[in-house]
Amino acid sequence: MVKIALQGLLYDEKSSFMRGAAKAPPLIREAYRSDSANFFAENGKEILPETFQDAGDISIGQYFEIERHTRGLLEGKRPLITLGGDHSISYPVLKAFHGLYGPLNILHIDAHSDLYDQFNGDRHSHACPFARIMEEGLASRLTQVGIRTLNQHQQKQAEKFGVHIFPLSDWGLEKLPTFKHPLYVSLDLDALDPAFAPGVSHHEPGGFSTRQVLDILRQLKAPLVGADIVEYNPDRDIHGMTAMVAAKFLKEIASLMV
Repeated sequence: MVKIALQGLLYDEKSSFMRGAAKAPPLIREAYRSDSANFFAENGKEILPETFQDAGDISIGQYFEIERHTRGLLEGKRPLITLGGDHSISYPVLKAFHGLYGPLNILHIDAHSDLYDQFNGDRHSHACPFARIMEEGLASRLTQVGIRTLNQHQQKQAEKFGVHIFPLSDWGLEKLPTFKHPLYVSLDLDALDPAFAPGVSHHEPGGFSTRQVLDILRQLKAPLVGADIVEYNPDRDIHGMTAMVAAKFLKEIASLMV
């Protein structure tokens, strides 16, 4: 069985609304190991702890340390899952991937397109990572699903960068493109309706159900080389519900990699 590299990034310094996402990785791990569930994904693969080459949870001092640390984990050319942390981590993580793979296809599942040129004066805010990713040519194709907060600025940014956006108001699983090239999935938990994932900083009603996101993941046939699960904020969670959702996604994504 292929070993999957796993890292947790204890980082939420680029959050614009509230902090808390830095606390997420150890709680996602705890939910993954919970006696209330088992290690089987829905495709029948057992994702045991030894499936992972686990780098542990890393406390980040400076933002761009994320790229250097991630690059070290990719030297073994294993698939890598990153537990955030706020969504700003995706940009330095994908910079590290670019050094090994070149431009990747990216599937971004989120309520927000995160395409701001800058937000509150910060070009590396968690509202901006995909603007930086597209500016630097880190993606050969960026597909965004679940979007339901698109404003005029981000619409112009999407047109500028050629981003394929599928708003949730007009969503059907049949619209998901077929990916054939190496793929990276960036999963922001606020893509889900707050009823399914209350533990996020930005509650955006009208989101995906947990089942809808699982159905998207099950549709993926391209080689999945990396993924991140971000924006879980334990300070807003209810009885660890969102941690269990994140742990479910961790297992299902890993089951596509092994």
